Amino acid sequence: MAVSLELARRGLGRVWPNPAVGCVVVRESRVVGRGWTQPGGRPHAETEALARAAQWAQGATAYVNLEPCAHEGKTRPCVEALVRSGIARCVVALEDPDPRVSGRGIAQMRQAGLVVRLGILANQARELNEGFFSRINRNRPTVTLKFATTLDGFVATSRGESQWITGALARQRGHLMRAEHDAVMVGIGTAIADNPALTCRLYGMTQSSPVRIILDSNLRLPLTS
Repeated sequence: MAVSLELARRGLGRVWPNPAVGCVVVRESRVVGRGWTQPGGRPHAETEALARAAQWAQGATAYVNLEPCAHEGKTRPCVEALVRSGIARCVVALEDPDPRVSGRGIAQMRQAGLVVRLGILANQARELNEGFFSRINRNRPTVTLKFATTLDGFVATSRGESQWITGALARQRGHLMRAEHDAVMVGIGTAIADNPALTCRLYGMTQSSPVRIILDSNLRLPLTS
């Protein structure tokens, strides 16, 4: 399950409106397939893992950090793919809170004869998809606040300069946070003073930049910003 969570993490900030899901297929103590939800939300993790496992999925165990979907949307239900593949056992971290699923996937797998175990690393799985759970259960986004100050509590110098208050490691962490979120937001004051790019510039992750949002009620943002 820990491996499926790490695979799922690859989709953070890239699979909206879907949750970030990872799936590992294990047969006779060997990983025969693995997958994670692809950018844009499809293909789903289970489909990817089963495609890699091919015939080795027969009689195997699938580990997935969120209940497989049981409804048909842009893709066929993942439960259907799991049953058809011959998977014998499915270990699930959490039920999907989406009303279209919400236990139906687990019930359908059990009806088809699969052994289903629920609740493995549930807390870690919930934390990973905190934004998805908040949107489904409360209709609210999950917001992460990034705040930088000098050692004496200032956000800029006396001349208004604020670049490089944070160190290299903190800046790298900030870029990783951008990659793992759907959007990044700043106020118009920050946008005008710093003209930030608000992109992810970590090596190999430049395609993972979030949507950029500027709070600008008076439309002061320069078109060249």
